[in-house]
Amino acid sequence: MTQNLVGGFEPPYYTAVFTALRPDSLEGYAETSDRMEELVQDVPGFLGYESARTPGGIGITVAYFRDLDGLAAWQHHPEHMAAKRYGREHWYDSYRVHIGKVERTYGFDRDGGDRDGVDRDGDGHGGDGRDHA
Repeated sequence: MTQNLVGGFEPPYYTAVFTALRPDSLEGYAETSDRMEELVQDVPGFLGYESARTPGGIGITVAYFRDLDGLAAWQHHPEHMAAKRYGREHWYDSYRVHIGKVERTYGFDRDGGDRDGVDRDGDGHGGDGRDHA
């Protein structure tokens, strides 16, 4: 599980949202997860990830990529493909992957206020008071 939020990146960029249902304790899962985290760092275009898990077994990982080429490189990485195959056979009760294009990003940190030059006016739309919906 990640302890910090990924910073905003200059849009557009892409996300792979992986949601899964699995039991809490699985042999070899933590080691495989650590290995995937290590491997994805070397994929051109990988920007970072965030991950969380509920006690009930639902996990969510959001990976960020600069472009679809980077996302495809990760999707087709041989060790990642083997881990996905093993996960379907042994770990996951079910999972979903959602791919999205991020066109806008903004945030807030209590210690630093607004982030990435957006949502300065507090309207929730980001930035400068214009409606960016």
